[in-house]
Amino acid sequence: MRLDKITRSGPRQYLQLVEAYRDDAGKAKHRILATLGRLDQIAGNLDSVLADLLKASGRSPDLLNSAEPSIEFESARALGDVWALNALWETLGFGELRRVFKKTRHTTDVEALIRVMVFNHLCDPESKLGVLRWLETVSFPGVETGAITHQQLLRSMDALINRQMAVDEVVAGLLRPLIDQDLSVVFYDLTTIRTEGLSSVEDDIRQFGMAKEGLIARQFMLGVVQTSDGLPIYHEVLAGNTAESPTLLTTLQTVLTRYPTIRRVILVADRGLLSLDNLDALSEIKLQSGEPLP
Repeated sequence: MRLDKITRSGPRQYLQLVEAYRDDAGKAKHRILATLGRLDQIAGNLDSVLADLLKASGRSPDLLNSAEPSIEFESARALGDVWALNALWETLGFGELRRVFKKTRHTTDVEALIRVMVFNHLCDPESKLGVLRWLETVSFPGVETGAITHQQLLRSMDALINRQMAVDEVVAGLLRPLIDQDLSVVFYDLTTIRTEGLSSVEDDIRQFGMAKEGLIARQFMLGVVQTSDGLPIYHEVLAGNTAESPTLLTTLQTVLTRYPTIRRVILVADRGLLSLDNLDALSEIKLQSGEPLP
């Protein structure tokens, strides 16, 4: 059926409702079902005519006012890497961090925000604002990524610092089964990380010290302890003007406290850390059992 049949009678044109069909011989034909009127008279009321036809057929006249369908194209979201990391996160036990932040004053899910930033650094390292852009390209299981704001990411970092001891204890508990209890070879080293900017805050660790380039620069120091297999088990951020040698004993004592199952340590460090004073002090360190450190 169609409405585009227009017939002429002298100077006038008429709009007709026509049905197409095939006769018994299969020949295409058509028949006039109704004449709707003169085209010049109903042209201005054509919408009303169509609405009446829709109503007569049991369909809503509102169909005439519906917007034309539009097509939108969206990029496919990355799936595999984030889902694999999420499964690994839970399997290794890092979901235990939810307990650490459960009783904080933060109303947002701090563990989820930290997880988002960790996965971003593993997949496509970005700034905090870059994390928000990255979230638009991935499918993140169990997290309402559209509601995450830049301010929430910054506050989650504050929460991480405020609960650092509890977080370190959780991570240490996950690492303990991976550490050799009878013979632990540990490497300890410090490195300087240069910073820019002239602003200053209370207890600022960005201090002027001797940089790698052999000049005085504003910097902070990062100390890392790792096993012989390359597994990092402890790190500490220090002020940029910290002397290296005095950090050795406190770092080693922290490691022994955090991993009480260690019975023997072979320490590998550079010459700047192994001073004579440190060598004498190392011989006096005792394990938690009271026994001297072999």
